[in-house]
Amino acid sequence: MSEFNNLKLEVADEIAVLTISRPAALNALNSETLDELNVALTEIEARDDVKVLILTGGPDKKDNAFKSFVAGADISEMVNFTAAEARAFGMRASVPFFKLMNMRQVTIAAVNGFALGGGCEIAMACDIRIASENATFGQPETGLGIIPGFGGTQRLARLVGMGRAKELIFTCDSIDANEAYRIGLVNKVTTTDELMSTAKAMAAKIASKGSYAVSIAKAAINNGYDMDIKNAVEMEANLFGITCSTHDKAEGMGAFLERRQANLTDF
Repeated sequence: MSEFNNLKLEVADEIAVLTISRPAALNALNSETLDELNVALTEIEARDDVKVLILTGGPDKKDNAFKSFVAGADISEMVNFTAAEARAFGMRASVPFFKLMNMRQVTIAAVNGFALGGGCEIAMACDIRIASENATFGQPETGLGIIPGFGGTQRLARLVGMGRAKELIFTCDSIDANEAYRIGLVNKVTTTDELMSTAKAMAAKIASKGSYAVSIAKAAINNGYDMDIKNAVEMEANLFGITCSTHDKAEGMGAFLERRQANLTDF
């Protein structure tokens, strides 16, 4: 694996934990971090020994407390952007964000502390979001005279509905973890101490299933979401047929009928 200045990667038991670590900047996303994310995610996707990826934020520099998942995009880099440079920055972020969304591994955001602006947006690019009780979500961009530029206007509306997305983006209001759970922005809320153990437990549960089938199910959900229902169901039937030609299908159904533990190995 490559070496990174702003990321830390650990892999164990088919689970990768990728930590964004810019403690002096509350883990804000600058160009270097976005480029490193792209490299790391490309390398992780190629690994057959990784079935689930957990994305999280590292601790604060001063007291080692987990104050920020990702505080946002790096405003010190953005302040003098021209229109063309701002567009390029947004497109630069879209590359690793779409990798999180579409890579064959399941991606879980373990959110601790601030997930504002780009932090909320990168969490939304993951398949699943688990938040600690100290998490704070928001899209404060219009208060800075801009709009969310890393997919926020699109992913937030798809996750929580158009009305709530407009309210959050227009008012710049921040919400806590429980409110994020209530409106469907996060899947689960834990205590701060239990965040990573909860994320790893979910990751292990997912990794224990048929990983090829999970990856195909992920593709079916993603690709069918914006299709009309007739074409989406036809696509699902085609993918269902593909999974029924695999070793895991024969092993999984055989184990079910024989009342034994299945050994699912496809990926």
